[in-house]
Amino acid sequence: MKRILWMIIAVIVLGAAVWGVGRSLTPGTVKFKTAYQAVLLTNGNVYYGKLEGLGGAFPILRDVFYVQAATDPNTKQTTSVLIRRGKEWHAPDYMAINAAHILMVEPVTPESRVAKLIADTR
Repeated sequence: MKRILWMIIAVIVLGAAVWGVGRSLTPGTVKFKTAYQAVLLTNGNVYYGKLEGLGGAFPILRDVFYVQAATDPNTKQTTSVLIRRGKEWHAPDYMAINAAHILMVEPVTPESRVAKLIADTR
C-alpha cells in the first residue's frame, strides 16, 4: 500500500514538473530586455537580431545581422565585418529557425561592439 502511495506521489510530482517546464517554454514567454539577441545554431553560425516566439517550434528572427570574415589578399590580415541579412538574391526580411537547432540565445547589450555596429547601420 505504501509503495502504491509513493508511486502516485512520484507521478504527480513528475507530472507537475513536466507541466511547469512545458508551460515555461510556450512561444513568446521568454522575454529579453535588450533590443537584439545573439542566436547560436548547431552548425556554429551566430545570427544577431530581434527574436520572437522563443519556445515555439520555429522562432522568428527579424532585422538579422551576421559576422563575415574577410582576408586582405595583400596583407593576409583578417577582419570581421557585420553584414545585414537581406542583401542576398532572395532578399529575406526574416528567418524562421528550427528550434531544435538553437543551442543558445544571449542578449546583445547596448554597450557591446555588435550593438554599436548595428546602430551605425541606421
